[in-house]
Amino acid sequence: MDINFSTYLPLSEATFYVLVALDEPMHGYAIMQKVETISEGSVVIGPGTLYGAFATLEKQGLIQKVSEVDRRKTYALTTKGRLVLQEHIRRLAIMVRNGQAALKHAQGATHER
Repeated sequence: MDINFSTYLPLSEATFYVLVALDEPMHGYAIMQKVETISEGSVVIGPGTLYGAFATLEKQGLIQKVSEVDRRKTYALTTKGRLVLQEHIRRLAIMVRNGQAALKHAQGATHER
């Protein structure tokens, strides 16, 4: 699958966590709870944000609705969504490495003064 990642990246923090939460098919309320848990409370997604994200992600082909029972829609990550998430995580890892190196360098420079 050939993907132009620049079309999708970078992901917002909320979108990133929605995609991460969809490591298994899940409905909206469960996603909101899981995002808050896995982000250690640093990201709390309300229904408006979540359903807006669902609409965008579904239109982009990153997630798909896999079932709907009594208005409870269950979504799953698509192959394309998984690849976009992988690329975002790769880019984040580079950022973390560079940030840690910069802090280490700055810390060393502080001790030299």
